[in-house]
Amino acid sequence: MQVSAEMLRHAMRHWTTGVTVVTSCFETQQQGMTVNSFTSISLEPPLVTVTLAAGTRTQNMVERSGVFGVTILSEGQADLSDRFAGRTPGEEDRFDGLETFELVSGVPLLQDGLVSLDCRVVHRYPTVSSILYIAEVVAIRHTSEGRPLVYHNRLYHKLGE
Repeated sequence: MQVSAEMLRHAMRHWTTGVTVVTSCFETQQQGMTVNSFTSISLEPPLVTVTLAAGTRTQNMVERSGVFGVTILSEGQADLSDRFAGRTPGEEDRFDGLETFELVSGVPLLQDGLVSLDCRVVHRYPTVSSILYIAEVVAIRHTSEGRPLVYHNRLYHKLGE
């Protein structure tokens, strides 16, 4: 039996993840998107990985700049996740009205997330429909205390539910 994209999508609904917003910038432009395919892969050196859909504005910007930021969202930030996933109608500029800050690379990071990581791409692995990036974490800022936003079975959850 051949595994289809829909079969894998249905299976992965049972995998619980945190929710992040990956951001990047190049020259005067900035982009960001909601991503749950994020993980730490090494402490020494400090490496993380994200997978971005090929051809998206954010993926194109990461390609051009070689840097990205990751903001881990808190349990009260489902609205930000929806905004950066493109589910909020009329949000042409996803950063409009949001407080951001920069660390080392200049990527915009979201002020109210739990933790933000500034990352520099060290490897990229293209697949048919996405690019897996391995990046060195060059700076970290803990921005607030709290619990993470959790995604399971196509819904947001809070820990302890």
